[in-house]
Amino acid sequence: MDTSDDYDYQDYDYRDALNDSAQEENPFQHKTTCTKEVLCVFVLVVSVFIFLLGFFGNALVIWISGFKMKKTVNTTWYLSLAISDFVFCASLPFSITNMVMEEWVFGRFMCKFISSVMFLNMFSSIFLLVVISIDRCVSVVFPVWAQNHRTVNKASVVVCISWFLAATLSLPSLIFRDVGSHLGRTLCYNNYTSSQYSHKIIAVTRFFTGFVVPFIIIIICYSIISLRLRNNRMTKSAKPLKVMSALVAAFFVCWLPYHVFVLLELNHEHFDQTILIYGLKVSTFMAAANSFLNPVLYVFMGNDFKRKFKNSVLSKMENAMGEEGRTTSRYLSRSSSMDGRASTHI
Repeated sequence: MDTSDDYDYQDYDYRDALNDSAQEENPFQHKTTCTKEVLCVFVLVVSVFIFLLGFFGNALVIWISGFKMKKTVNTTWYLSLAISDFVFCASLPFSITNMVMEEWVFGRFMCKFISSVMFLNMFSSIFLLVVISIDRCVSVVFPVWAQNHRTVNKASVVVCISWFLAATLSLPSLIFRDVGSHLGRTLCYNNYTSSQYSHKIIAVTRFFTGFVVPFIIIIICYSIISLRLRNNRMTKSAKPLKVMSALVAAFFVCWLPYHVFVLLELNHEHFDQTILIYGLKVSTFMAAANSFLNPVLYVFMGNDFKRKFKNSVLSKMENAMGEEGRTTSRYLSRSSSMDGRASTHI
């Protein structure tokens, strides 16, 4: 079995190294073996679960934050995050079909588009998390200024800029993703043959712009927030940060393995190819899992655990997102009266 292209987000092509035996048996007729392999079946089941929970969960978040709740800066952030995850989950059936058939049957355009959607989701999610972190930091350090200048219109502009940058950084998939025939089947793969250093440049760029730099910015913001809240002895006001902290932690836990294996892949000749192949399979589905975790975190991080089981699903999700706006508002109001005194502690 050619395991290198079961997941179409992989950056390197191991086909020539792994298909010698398969070519000797039958070079022109391919038979899928995914349903006979434990790992493939496991990834398939998990992918279907991610699709179902992520698709309907994020659709619910979009409906609540977009139509059921008052439009605020906070709901603008979370609505954009939910849209990003929803679009990615909606594209998963194409990848699931490709995994089962072990062949790409949707043409060159969809090959490029589906891969681009994954990286659009990755970049838009992390950029929005950075924006939210900076917004929280400014609200805590400069509460009066934030209360006067944080508006929905400005938040919408920032969201549009974030999406534009994410779309720009997703362009390599549109450029290098291609469709080709191998061993009697059609594959969707990355064709880096036009430039010797394209693969390395793209992998390193994605790692720094989509992981390292955002991580540093978020850590700095949360360090400032923690210091300010501790100095002001207002630790209760940190409760709304639980949702945001969980979202950030989930993103980095889900995406770190993927970036690690992509970087290892740059020097694939020094590592066991089977480990890299299966490592990329597992890390890719872990990255996809981030898209369904967000609506789950909205539910379980909002209010007291016992009350969540007494309320309806809609009430739980609305409370999870709405609580942050209410508590932050109370904090800003309280901080306004303490601003002169608190500034001496910075």
